[in-house]
Amino acid sequence: MDRPIVVKLGGSILTRKRERERLRPKVIQRLATELFQGWNAGGAPLVVIHGAGSFGHPGAAQWGLAGPPGSSRNHRERGAALTSHRVRDLHQRVVKELLSAGLPAFSVPPFPLAENREGNLVGFPTASLTEVLERGGIPVTFGDVVRDSAWGFSILSGDTIAVRMAREIPLRQMVFVSDVPGVFAPGSERHRTVIPELGPEVLAGLSTPRGHHDVTGGIRAKVQAMLQIAEGGARAGLISGLTHGNVLRALKGEEVYGSWTRRTSP
Repeated sequence: MDRPIVVKLGGSILTRKRERERLRPKVIQRLATELFQGWNAGGAPLVVIHGAGSFGHPGAAQWGLAGPPGSSRNHRERGAALTSHRVRDLHQRVVKELLSAGLPAFSVPPFPLAENREGNLVGFPTASLTEVLERGGIPVTFGDVVRDSAWGFSILSGDTIAVRMAREIPLRQMVFVSDVPGVFAPGSERHRTVIPELGPEVLAGLSTPRGHHDVTGGIRAKVQAMLQIAEGGARAGLISGLTHGNVLRALKGEEVYGSWTRRTSP
């Protein structure tokens, strides 16, 4: 099997994160079309991961699913179930658009396959993804609520899944698709400057933003994930999905404006 390209559709590009369970339907439809065009052009096998956005982050924050259980464990378990249900609502809509665009998209939910311990991933059978790839399909997975051997249930982010894939499967490229054109340099709020090349020194200068119910670490965690992916030999980039054609060009191997990791190995 050829080395696959992994596309991570961020929750910010699929949903309006300031509005609970609000989709960007036209954007999702266009991205699905671009994914089909890039895949159909005869390129590499494709894996799609997507975030939870406003379908998952508010519930995860409300029920404290990114941290240890409090005194009301029963409430946490119900919150985990509700959040899981809402994330699957988004997932089904994403898969539906991918299928409508012509892609052989197969849903591969992390629950009950994956397992965390104290919020950290300890088990994710990547064979569930590669078996779909080997049969010519496109596995679609997502950030989810999963079993946690210490906390009962906790959050597994799509970025964490991406890092695990890069460690276990030789990848061609990892493309993170967001609502911003890249990683902004600190202190450039008024005149936003995109950092074109990401290295450890960039990570050191970033802080974890607060607000907007982001329970997965914000841009700092994403840059950290991208650097970990690069250590495995796959180039990783953060690009805007609001710019028409960006995803298609990335799948075709063209240079796309954004923030990209340095090549650390062939």
